[in-house]
Amino acid sequence: MARKKVSIIDLFNPELPFVTEFRRLLYKIRNAETGSELKTLLFTSAMLAEGKSTICSFLALTASRHKGMKTLLIDCDLRRPSIHKLFAIEREPGMSNILGEGLKLEDSIRKTGVETLDIITAGKISAQPAEIFDVDAIGRVVDEMKFFYDLILVDTPPLLPVSDPMLLAPRMDGIVLIVKAGVTQREVVGRAVDIIESSRHKILGVVLNNMNNSLPYYYDYSYYGYEYKPPPRMRYGAAGKKNNPEKKSKNRTRKNGLASDSTVKPA
Repeated sequence: MARKKVSIIDLFNPELPFVTEFRRLLYKIRNAETGSELKTLLFTSAMLAEGKSTICSFLALTASRHKGMKTLLIDCDLRRPSIHKLFAIEREPGMSNILGEGLKLEDSIRKTGVETLDIITAGKISAQPAEIFDVDAIGRVVDEMKFFYDLILVDTPPLLPVSDPMLLAPRMDGIVLIVKAGVTQREVVGRAVDIIESSRHKILGVVLNNMNNSLPYYYDYSYYGYEYKPPPRMRYGAAGKKNNPEKKSKNRTRKNGLASDSTVKPA
């Protein structure tokens, strides 16, 4: 008997501490002093495996479920897409089918278990993704969707390996950079910022995705009496372990999670 796939929606519980962090992140983004409305957001990172897709997905869920915002999540990582995996849906049809095969936009939009959240997956994997990555076409998709959605989140590849995020950045209202604390070197982050220097005024900040006990103990949820355990076989960026009370004095390092009150830091 086939095991049912677990969707990230099943992990979203408004009572969990890490969801509170995403509410704070959404608040900070929506109240950023940019002088214009922030309706389209690009998410990227410097390198692979920094948690950008997971953070982008949880933020989309927060906007749609907590704030009731009609939200569209677009997977524009045509090389290593993961949004479809997180939501346990089929990868095709999607963005690559729109770009390479002329698929109608309305035929690519996927409904989710959340009424106000829709998804456009990456679609068919191409042997030459650079050839079908059409910035103008993607820009037109985003511009058209602005009339139907309150918020559009676009997940893109890392900055250093490919140029896709840099090319798409000027078409977006804001850019959020994901950094894995304790892993991504300062020079690497600096290089990522330099790459999008021409769009620097659009960089809203950095989400610190701490996975390796890099922050001091007072950022630990257990310090505040919280308890959050990941489900079996599944671990996402904001999971943590409960400290043993008897060993708390010796175990004052932060577990996995987003930094409380420091989720977004100026770039």
